[in-house]
Amino acid sequence: MGFKGAVIWICSLAALSLPTAKTTDETSLPTCNSTQLYNNLSADLKQVAVECGGNLLSVWTEQQRTQLLLSLNNLTESLHKLQLKDTNKCPKAKVPENGGLVCVTVASKRYCKPLCNHGYDFGFIRRSRLFEECSEQTRYQWSSQYVGGNALAVCNKEAIQVAGAKSAYFPEGQNCQTTKSNEELEKSISDTFSTELRNQGIEVQLEVPSLQCHD
Repeated sequence: MGFKGAVIWICSLAALSLPTAKTTDETSLPTCNSTQLYNNLSADLKQVAVECGGNLLSVWTEQQRTQLLLSLNNLTESLHKLQLKDTNKCPKAKVPENGGLVCVTVASKRYCKPLCNHGYDFGFIRRSRLFEECSEQTRYQWSSQYVGGNALAVCNKEAIQVAGAKSAYFPEGQNCQTTKSNEELEKSISDTFSTELRNQGIEVQLEVPSLQCHD
């Protein structure tokens, strides 16, 4: 089933719960750009997921469940592409020398967390400032301490690292490049960032945070 078919199928699903209005001999159904359609679809999905749960899913046939899953996957993929299209308006964040960035897109917003290598520290205090944001709310500019550019942080050589949170530094003997070359180490950085975002009410779902290193 292509995306067009998936949207039509989901539109039809939501339309079933709408009151119908007769116009001559035909029944009027909402169009796919209808706010009412969105509201009903959102309510229906919430009811299925939260209120009905397994009780409703168990009475559907395997074919029905597979068709629904395929349709939702297609819609999810298309929504994610729209989010990425919005965040493409953001300038590319500058990766700090002697450090790196871990970035992710969530709900049309781009988040990047600067990290410094061991033996380097941030130029500004940012212990409570774990990441920066670029979105429509920031006018597609980075919410950086460095005004007028795309630098989110600068990592200066320091004997003691005190300016950032504990998770904002690569461990001793491990820098951005060595971390990125090791799947397990990179996953640890990614998982930590996802948890930090979640702690601030930002749920990472469709995209895994990726690590970027300075060339």
